[in-house]
Amino acid sequence: MKTIAAIATAQGSGGIGIVRISGEKAIEISDKVFKSIDQNKLSNQKGYRAKYGYTFDKEGKIDETIALIFRAPKSYTGEDVVELSCHGGVYITRRLLRAVLESGAEMAGPGEFTKRAFLNGKMDLTQAESVMDLISAKGKRANDMALSIREGSLVNKIEEIKSKLIEMTAHLCVWADYPEEDIQQLELKVLKKDIDSINNTLQKVINNYDSGCAIKEGIRTVLIGKPNVGKSTLMNMLSGYEKSIVTDIPGTTRDTIEETVMLGDIQLRLIDTAGIRETENYVEKIGVDRAKESIISAGLKLIVIDGSKEIDDEDIKILEEAGNENSIAIINKIDIDNKIDKERISKYASKVVEISAKEKKGIEDLKEAVYDIIGMTKIDASEVIISNERQFNIIKKAYKCTQEADEILKIGMTLDAITVLLQDAIQELMELSGERASDKVIEEVFSKFCVGK
Repeated sequence: MKTIAAIATAQGSGGIGIVRISGEKAIEISDKVFKSIDQNKLSNQKGYRAKYGYTFDKEGKIDETIALIFRAPKSYTGEDVVELSCHGGVYITRRLLRAVLESGAEMAGPGEFTKRAFLNGKMDLTQAESVMDLISAKGKRANDMALSIREGSLVNKIEEIKSKLIEMTAHLCVWADYPEEDIQQLELKVLKKDIDSINNTLQKVINNYDSGCAIKEGIRTVLIGKPNVGKSTLMNMLSGYEKSIVTDIPGTTRDTIEETVMLGDIQLRLIDTAGIRETENYVEKIGVDRAKESIISAGLKLIVIDGSKEIDDEDIKILEEAGNENSIAIINKIDIDNKIDKERISKYASKVVEISAKEKKGIEDLKEAVYDIIGMTKIDASEVIISNERQFNIIKKAYKCTQEADEILKIGMTLDAITVLLQDAIQELMELSGERASDKVIEEVFSKFCVGK
């Protein structure tokens, strides 16, 4: 297999830049561009050693450099790996990479280092997918979720299920194929108990998917309400700076304004909309129409109500338009007064919270309400949480097989049919880990990676 190289650090100026080389000739190629100050070649060094020196190309000295050596199979890729760390200038790292390529390495493709780690048995496909999730994590929950899968939480859970399915299927096959042998038939109660246990485990993983997506990708969240109820002030409070213009003049916001904010560990893709009201102003009317369109595509709806005034028909109409599902009624301006009947509002929204966006009060209550709606408060810390669509679809297929096996067992059909379904579930789970994934699937997974990872 060819020896590959790429810049492993971000493309920009920084303290350190790293050129990673992996393959059979990684150390040999590195010796062509790197000279240690003690004149000892990298090829004479053991793995997990660092050498200080300089890198060179045909034009001369490039930079002072530290070379880290990892010998196969104890490296990220499972191959010989050398990481050349220089100063993190764009020119320096690119020049160093060019020198490595001119010395015999080939440019790595997207995700090729992690792909080699997968192909060399250093990780399964779910762990490989978690690498990009770690890189793109926007908060602690997203980081914890990706790290948990990288460390094997999903593959270990699936391996337990797969082992149990194989054991059950093997017993059923032997019993069916060798009736003349004195082989004890599986007790139906035991078989059902085992299948139910597998179904419960798979169902929990499936149920946590939406929460996983919210943690990883954030939630498209729309701020709606009448003019001057404090939507823009709330937007500015959550974003930490004055993103939306705030005035006492109704109808100031006439278009949708978008901003990504962190509420606790959850990322909200927040959309501040024009105040919803009947208007003859053509420009404002366009903004109102866009606000109503945003409600349809939003995963979370924050309906802001002026708590210093009594609720009116316009507020009720907006609440009805937003709907009860995934909606939080936010009673704002509690620093002035509170004339709102919470009981009445609770009939229209999933949650009701009281805040003062101006005084920055009630943010914790809002966070808890959001967490509750997306299911964060119900997640057991020990449970596996996934956010990957490929993994989700495969687990659903495996669950469908084991569910059907359970139904067949209940109506008393032959054990042959159950055996086939359990075998199908095994095949699905093998695709999940990559044991029987097609080349097309593998290429698709790693095509989403950045070069150098």
